[in-house]
Amino acid sequence: MDKIASIDIGLKRIGVAVAIGEMVFPRDAIIRKNRNQASSEVSSFLREESITKLVVGIPLGGSSEDEMRARVNHFISLLDFDGEVFLQDESFTSFEAKEIMKGKIKQKRDGKVDSISAKLILERWLKI
Repeated sequence: MDKIASIDIGLKRIGVAVAIGEMVFPRDAIIRKNRNQASSEVSSFLREESITKLVVGIPLGGSSEDEMRARVNHFISLLDFDGEVFLQDESFTSFEAKEIMKGKIKQKRDGKVDSISAKLILERWLKI
């Protein structure tokens, strides 16, 4: 059975989520110091979790779509990952994640919102 994860690549944090059956769970975000450190930590996570499919959020339709696609593809190329990679539109997931978290916690920069965004990306891809 495939083990599927998703990532929401940001400049400061990378949100992470994993599907277990038909349920998707956010995991601790990876704090991004630089591209190589971040890709190394994501690669380690994918290996440790035995992930076979990776869903990566990409903002589609905006004026910066081409630039963002290039950045996402470059980051993916840095990963030590042999599984399948899928791109999924992440439009508005950060906004939705902030709405979900409103009132639950202060908007800390601990990556919870980023990982909820990754959860939403994976749910969209799985169509849950």
